[in-house]
Amino acid sequence: MAHRSLGHRAPLLWLVLPYAGGLALGRVTHGIAVWPALIGAGVAAALALVLADRRQSIWAMALVTALGLAGAASYTLHRARLPAWDHLPPREARLGLRVERAFTAGFEHRVTGLATIIRTDAHLRELLGQPLYFSLHREPGHPMPLRSAEIDATGVLELLPEHPPDNTFAGYLAATGMNFTLTRGNLQAETRPPSRFRQFCARTREQFSRTLGFGVVAKRPDLTGVLRAMLLGQKDELSDAQDSLFMQSGTMHLFAISGLHIGVIAVGLQALFSLLRCPRLLRLVLGVILLWLYVAITGGTPSAVRAFTMVALFQTSQQWKVPGNPLAALAASALVVLLLEPLQLFSASFQLSYGIVAALLLLGLPLGETWLARWPAFAHLPKVTWHWWHHWIDAVWRAGLGVFAIGLASILFSLIAGVEYFGLFTPGALLANLVLIPLAMIVILAGMGSLLCGMAGFTLGTLLCNHAAILILWFIDQGIRFFVVLPGVYHAASFKAPWIGPVALTLLLGSLLWGYANRWRGHLVSWWPPFILVALALIFGVNFR
Repeated sequence: MAHRSLGHRAPLLWLVLPYAGGLALGRVTHGIAVWPALIGAGVAAALALVLADRRQSIWAMALVTALGLAGAASYTLHRARLPAWDHLPPREARLGLRVERAFTAGFEHRVTGLATIIRTDAHLRELLGQPLYFSLHREPGHPMPLRSAEIDATGVLELLPEHPPDNTFAGYLAATGMNFTLTRGNLQAETRPPSRFRQFCARTREQFSRTLGFGVVAKRPDLTGVLRAMLLGQKDELSDAQDSLFMQSGTMHLFAISGLHIGVIAVGLQALFSLLRCPRLLRLVLGVILLWLYVAITGGTPSAVRAFTMVALFQTSQQWKVPGNPLAALAASALVVLLLEPLQLFSASFQLSYGIVAALLLLGLPLGETWLARWPAFAHLPKVTWHWWHHWIDAVWRAGLGVFAIGLASILFSLIAGVEYFGLFTPGALLANLVLIPLAMIVILAGMGSLLCGMAGFTLGTLLCNHAAILILWFIDQGIRFFVVLPGVYHAASFKAPWIGPVALTLLLGSLLWGYANRWRGHLVSWWPPFILVALALIFGVNFR
């Protein structure tokens, strides 16, 4: 049987994989000499161009070498960490900062976020342009700084460890290129207000938050907070108990604006434009613009930007009849992101986003099609003799097998990543996600309907959509509360050595690419290497607590 999900070409993987390998090499070696690496990359690239039509094996080696050296040099340049800084003690400093992202700290008079240093005293000039994390006290009269605002701040400037553990907050900061933190200080003044676009995004986000609470926030403030977290990424709306529930059930990803949210909203917008009889090109342009506005309004998190890039590339290829497929769009999106922000490769968000989607495309879809071919419903009954209930059962059977295969592929990657980044082994996440992801998609569509009705002034539609979303969220909440108390759903866990998790994830991705490239040919055992790899990593590499 010919599988529709197999045979997709993604030539950009020849660029993405060696470039990512070079970034990893740069991190492992703590940075390399930049100019020798760039010269070597240029020589190898020239050799690859000369041999492009001749010796393919040497051409491939030259291309991989060029991209690998370029990746290693890129890591060193973007990490931008001087050896002399390792001896700097914590010190009080007054800095001018340009805010890149602002977080909700959970305290009324505290502001936290990521920023770039734009002004310093004379003895700290070498820090200009450096990104840092700040956590500052804010006086009641000072506005909450938004993205692109410039502020003056004083506090304790402290150097982050060069390679902190990945599953810590310091590890998250290092993965985003941070070298310093500014804490235990004060926000002195806002020297330049945010751009008009950022002010518009902030006002619109507040309006969206009010719209999602219309008619329901007084009755169920807890579930309204969940709805706002799911649609707007406002995870501060979740209580500590809700945080624990979603983390233990392996469903916390539902509250990060990522591929699920962007994909569902993109499909919803295209369906709406189709009903309005919009031309194909207009649908593409409006869909991309509205998706980007949604990403910007919800904070422009890296996971949302990555998902937007992949969806926009895929939709554009379909519009212009360019040979495209989800795997090629995934590779193109990863390449764009890594060229712009190479250090995202080492973040949990990047690895979970691309790793899970890659597992779905490389393993989940082909496995589901294989199961359907092997175990069709009513195989010995001619289709022309089917009654209506035969077609219903067949549709449910096909959907069930497909969803189970996709869920199995996603949990395969999540089991390793969950231990690596969250210290949790969540075998129950497969069952939880099989049920909750379809329900979450309905909630996202209901929330999208609420926002559209709110912008159109259709208050009855907003009220109906909000109540529908809250009703489904009540079922989700009750289901998770029952689910997490079952024995064996989750365990605290950690790898026995720091290198085991990254190596296991790399080998798993390699086995998925190898199996897909060979069309998963052979007997049924050909599907087993990724599962065996994950089982070995969990059995021999993990300490369960």
